Amino acid sequence: MKPDRKTYEINIAGLLRELPIVQVTDNMAIASFVLLGDCQLVLKAAAELKQRLPEVDYLITAEAKGIPLVQELARLFGMDRYFVARKSIKPYMVNPFVTEVYSITTQKKQILCLDEAEAKLIKGKRILIVDDVISTGESLKAMEALVKKAGGIVAGKAAILAEGDAAKREDIIFLESFPVFKF
Repeated sequence: MKPDRKTYEINIAGLLRELPIVQVTDNMAIASFVLLGDCQLVLKAAAELKQRLPEVDYLITAEAKGIPLVQELARLFGMDRYFVARKSIKPYMVNPFVTEVYSITTQKKQILCLDEAEAKLIKGKRILIVDDVISTGESLKAMEALVKKAGGIVAGKAAILAEGDAAKREDIIFLESFPVFKF
């Protein structure tokens, strides 16, 4: 049975957002949360999330939807840099560190990678993994593997939203939860 509504309303950091419900498999739909372009939400969510985060040396996110959030968090922490795990090996990368991930939103196997120079900066440092939404946790697991491969210490995992069963996890920090619609 398909969801009987077309949108899902959520309050994030005091801001109401109406998320469209989209079907992602034959028997599952999700409320589609797209942070890119929502300046007000990025600022408010980052400010609220920062209050819950541990002290860290650097932040990392996967390309691309978490970038505005990690940018604002880095600014709030007074950091000069953060890292973006790229979804393909770029020509400028020297000896890239690579890991694989299968995400619910892309529905195919992808890679995440860092340049060797970035990996050297991560080595021995406390790293906070940041994403916009945590659902199955596969992207987090891949970023965690990448950080550990580079010699970094995962100091925490955070997102604006936890979707479905992710909200039950005790190893992540998030602002709000929302359901997965199964039928």
